[in-house]
Amino acid sequence: MESIFRIREYKVLFYRLLLVYLFYFIARVLFLIYNYSLLGVETTYEFFRLYYYGLAFDTTAILYVNSLFILLSLLPLKFSKTATYQRFLFYVYFISNLIAYSLNFVDFIYYKYNFSRTTISVINVLKDENHITGMLLRFLITYWHVLFLFILVSFFWIYLYKKYNVKRESLVIKPTYYYATSVLMIVLITVLSIGGIRGGDFKESTRPINLVDANRHVTQIKQADFVLNTPFAFIRTLFKNTFKKANYKVSKDEINHLIQPIKQYDVNPKSKPNIIVIIIESFDREYSGAFNKDMNIKDFVSYTPFIDSLANHSLIYPNAFANGYKSIHGMSSVLAGIPSFKDAFTSSPFSKQEIESIVSILNDIDYDTSFFHGAANGSMGFLGFGNILGFDHYYGRTEYGNDDDFDGTWGIWDEKFLEFTKRVLDKKKEPFFSTIFTVSSHEPYKIPKEYEGKFPSENNQMHQCIGYTDFSFKKFFEASKEEDWFDNTIFVITGDHGNITTYEVYNETVNRTAIPILFYKPDNSLKGVNKELAQQIDIYPTLVDLIGYDQPFRSWGRSLLNDTIIEPFTINYSASGYVLQQNDYICYFDGEKATGFYDIGDKNLENNLIDQSNEKMDSLELVTKTFVADYFDRIINKKLGNPNK
Repeated sequence: MESIFRIREYKVLFYRLLLVYLFYFIARVLFLIYNYSLLGVETTYEFFRLYYYGLAFDTTAILYVNSLFILLSLLPLKFSKTATYQRFLFYVYFISNLIAYSLNFVDFIYYKYNFSRTTISVINVLKDENHITGMLLRFLITYWHVLFLFILVSFFWIYLYKKYNVKRESLVIKPTYYYATSVLMIVLITVLSIGGIRGGDFKESTRPINLVDANRHVTQIKQADFVLNTPFAFIRTLFKNTFKKANYKVSKDEINHLIQPIKQYDVNPKSKPNIIVIIIESFDREYSGAFNKDMNIKDFVSYTPFIDSLANHSLIYPNAFANGYKSIHGMSSVLAGIPSFKDAFTSSPFSKQEIESIVSILNDIDYDTSFFHGAANGSMGFLGFGNILGFDHYYGRTEYGNDDDFDGTWGIWDEKFLEFTKRVLDKKKEPFFSTIFTVSSHEPYKIPKEYEGKFPSENNQMHQCIGYTDFSFKKFFEASKEEDWFDNTIFVITGDHGNITTYEVYNETVNRTAIPILFYKPDNSLKGVNKELAQQIDIYPTLVDLIGYDQPFRSWGRSLLNDTIIEPFTINYSASGYVLQQNDYICYFDGEKATGFYDIGDKNLENNLIDQSNEKMDSLELVTKTFVADYFDRIINKKLGNPNK
């Protein structure tokens, strides 16, 4: 009977699929262990409650990955029970499953930097690197324990797989029953699989579950990444274009009133100072004492003594945030005022268009514009995007021309590359605009051997890297003070994105993008502490305002100096949704509607006030909708250029 109706084969198939569920459960447990402080899953009840909802996402990923294996297991082939065919199924099963499964292990580490499950967008980042093999090898060596766990779990999985097999029996006596029941099972399992892939819903009117659906049953937004699994996130973003027009009912008047994408300032007199924008790799606000004076953090330690001293003579914004999570996000946000949400704008099909930016405006008024980055030319996509923005010059590892100062991973040590940068600037004709993007404060957190032990680390190697970069800038500024160009220069210092933190307050969902913003001018004309909300996309319009540029220009940010029309706000993308701060509240917007409102001080998004709806909340939802609608409209319709053209 078992042979005629293939009962044993179906039992084995279901056993093998149950094994996949078991090991996805194990991966979720390990993911929680590695990222416990970031996920907000603190009780056994909460773990299993969220795991229950996570099963829908596991099912989708498992069925996608195992679709070929399931089909091959169901086909009514006369030789399906032979050792050769079963060995073939073994390889199909483990090649497909272990490749997908390994993505979960990548996020044991990568999640600390990205604060989201890895998606296909990581390919767009890696494609600009010319040393991918070396990066992968270094990752495996540095995080050998993750590789060891993956190998250990894989061998255990293989062991369990072999414990229950198809019996090698003689040919079926009644082929009519054999084939008829096989076809019925194929149809039944196909239908069930379609429902499973959609998330357990067979309604045509309901879309398949996506990343944003992980937020439906969480009590804290950051728990969504525990509900998800990385294979699901990766598969769901394959061949997906997230740059689509938002079909919200917002008018042009609302757009112009609430975010004013075309701005014009005429407060400051026209001037042509040199401008140097310094973007420090992974410069989390937590690392600098000048930006934490009001945080009341017990036993706080600052790792940036030079920047702290410079802040005393600068205009600083200790309540500032990044508009993305990757370096290329920081470049487009700071220089062009274009944030990145679910995916990077620079990796989208729409990045190759005319883009008005601080670079293009300064080019038009005869500035010499340049970009400095000590990594291999083209790394992180900076060279390509720099060409789109229109930089006159790009200075990278190639132009530096001495690999004796290569750090072995990313690029030229900051101290050495800043010395090179100064030598180049000394020869520039004024006025000039330069962007300096550092490399040394980055995983694997190394500094030159001669400085080992010089900078405090507090059990976090990132701290010594920040200390080294801060020291490098101290030398750069001290040397530059002797040059004629220095006194006529506006300096901006900020971070590209946040990084691994020590203090609990900076692990809170919104504060993960907390960065410093500093404006310094040697004549002390820019000085003070402004505690209003600020963000990376505000830097570009602020510089436009500072030089007295009086023509209309495109900007989603606001001048931090004179803009009295747009209320201070910040926006970024977190836990599969838009997070906008303004006035008294934080709005969480899932792409269709606001699903959460939180007090402006509730940076961990724990106490949802949506049931206490009021006019301010309604207004905040409209601001978010308006921003998102105009963002995608301008990008897709290629309206990022000069509004006067």
